[in-house]
Amino acid sequence: MTNPQTQTPERTLIEVKNLVKYFPQRAGLLQRVKDYVRAVDDVSFFIRKGETLGMVGESGCGKTTIGRTILRLVEPTSGSVIFDGQDILKLENKDLKVMRRNMQIIFQDPFASLDPRMPIGESVMEGLNIHNIGSHKERVELMMSTLKKVGLEDYHARRFPHEFSGGQRQRIGIARALALQPKFIVCDEPVSALDVSIQSQVLNILTELQEEFSLTYLFIAHNLSVVEHISDRVAVMYLGKMVELASRDELFRNPLHPYTKALMSAIPIPDPLLKRERIILKGDVPSPLNPPSGCRFHPRCPIAKEICSQQEPVFREIAPEHWAACWMV
Repeated sequence: MTNPQTQTPERTLIEVKNLVKYFPQRAGLLQRVKDYVRAVDDVSFFIRKGETLGMVGESGCGKTTIGRTILRLVEPTSGSVIFDGQDILKLENKDLKVMRRNMQIIFQDPFASLDPRMPIGESVMEGLNIHNIGSHKERVELMMSTLKKVGLEDYHARRFPHEFSGGQRQRIGIARALALQPKFIVCDEPVSALDVSIQSQVLNILTELQEEFSLTYLFIAHNLSVVEHISDRVAVMYLGKMVELASRDELFRNPLHPYTKALMSAIPIPDPLLKRERIILKGDVPSPLNPPSGCRFHPRCPIAKEICSQQEPVFREIAPEHWAACWMV
């Protein structure tokens, strides 16, 4: 796949090049590798400092794997991730530990990511202890101030995760990611499990913190309305491949790829008198164990031609800052 930037812009914080992650599938008595799940297959993009890159797509398309691989929570099969001028995939031990102070994650399920036996104050302070930042008193003060930044109070620090609502637990997850004062945060569907009213509160917190601390986000989500609200640019994933990348306004105004158009047609319009023409995709998402030849979307594409099943489309710049991988565009 062609790299989606011929010249990396200035102010770029993260540059992902040809990222690949295959998960081996083992079988038999000796647990030999029989095949591979192609979770992420040759994906390239960049994120500017202070920017929010939204990433959307159906379940299983590789969004979360990309976020975890960038942070090296999952080791990649190949590729490179340049963070602030350093390839983090080549860092080891102490160098990687130092780099991880600048890169954090907000997990989708805040309850599962918190230790039920640990007061949330200790959970938020855990990263500060690991990196030995300041004295114990300074860590406690930093933990308390971080809790207040996400709308919690000092007395909450002594409570356990089960004593909080879902929205409060997500605030705790944000506080834990923020405590080390990182430059970059992967937001892995941080509002998907929350009520709509709570979603808006959490999104406002993320926006305010981004402005205050000049944070950079990779925002992974299913809800296109949420992505439209918070993102500067949007990347669309399908079956391990990036099929479109553009600024938020450009993508929502002029989607080019048939899959992006189908996603956009599912966004509800808050007006009962207006109707949107739905594009219903036929069939199910193919298995990443055995993806289709050529364009991976062609078995479900309403405009597919013969070339789509034979050759993989090049991810190319169709318009300024607007990339897509489709033979029909």
